[in-house]
Amino acid sequence: MRPLLRAEQAVLGAVLLDPAQLASLAWLEPGHFYRPAHRALFAAMRDLHHAGQPVLDAEGNVPLDWVTGTVAEASRNVRGLSPSYAHTLIAACPRPGHAAMYGRMVLEGAIHRTVTEHAVRLHQAARADALQGEVDGALHQADVLAGVLSDLARRWGTQPRPAARPTGEAPVAVPPVGERVLEDEQLLLDVLTNQPRAMDEVVGWLRPADFADHAHGQLYRCLGALHHRGEPVDEVTVLWEAQRRGLLADGTLTPDAVRDLCAGAGAGSAEYLGEQILRSSLTRTAATSATAIRAAAEDEALAPGQLIGHALHALGQLDEVRTRWRTATDPPAPTTTPPPPAARVAAAQARSRNRQPTPRAAAPTAARTAPAAAPGARHHS
Repeated sequence: MRPLLRAEQAVLGAVLLDPAQLASLAWLEPGHFYRPAHRALFAAMRDLHHAGQPVLDAEGNVPLDWVTGTVAEASRNVRGLSPSYAHTLIAACPRPGHAAMYGRMVLEGAIHRTVTEHAVRLHQAARADALQGEVDGALHQADVLAGVLSDLARRWGTQPRPAARPTGEAPVAVPPVGERVLEDEQLLLDVLTNQPRAMDEVVGWLRPADFADHAHGQLYRCLGALHHRGEPVDEVTVLWEAQRRGLLADGTLTPDAVRDLCAGAGAGSAEYLGEQILRSSLTRTAATSATAIRAAAEDEALAPGQLIGHALHALGQLDEVRTRWRTATDPPAPTTTPPPPAARVAAAQARSRNRQPTPRAAAPTAARTAPAAAPGARHHS
């Protein structure tokens, strides 16, 4: 029998022998048990205890009604339970006082099982999005998995901190890539070579790792380097940059491959093609992260805290691509000039009120006492 099933039987037998052990298992839920019969039994124990079922008789012993009542209550939700199975559970418990430890073993198995289930859902959503040209399903499942990991960390009593797996682990298989993705990558490289200014449209959020073809990603890196240094971009300069980076020596690129990728007409929208490549990178990263998380969850030697840390690290790689996807697709927020501070407004109004009008120059005395006569007026003596 697997250790997990022995632990489930032991914790149930401990509570049947000593119902007071339920107080030390408040963090354990019926859903944490693997077998449906065990889930129903633990739920029945909690319900009867909360309903005020007597757990001790007048002499301080556990009454038989506690055992038979638990089995009867659980039988309402699951088939195949018999009173004899309660005696099997009691016999499987070495010491009732170790119920909390048995419960932690049950929770540890539940953590591995739960992470595996959500990793499978994330992988399925990523593959579906890749076929439909969407990303929402994968991002939603990633958020759900992140929330589950936080809850499991809280129940286990650890802080959810991302942690990379040892470098000696086997590499995760990369999901297959469609021909359309590779064609978009080739077309984008052609556009960037023949329209150097088009690099400004994608350089802020598209990375070499987003390319499904490694050679395409390295050629994009060469184009980015030339753009960054402000140097001319054409077939010759790209080939020279590839040689300087050792890409011709190690076989990543060949002169013929560079010439073929740069020989097109360069027609197309770099922004549109870049978004298609980044969308593919996001769903591909989601699938790869899900595969890595599932592999970690199926490793029974990993402690729950380590498993949660490795899963969060894998999701962090997806979050990095998600951030750049939002940068590429979300419209820029309108820029508004913030209002001046209230103190500055009050000071300006005070200066305006205290300003005195400039006095006019005084008019001559004669002009004030004897105004000039209108043209054509007569003088009388």
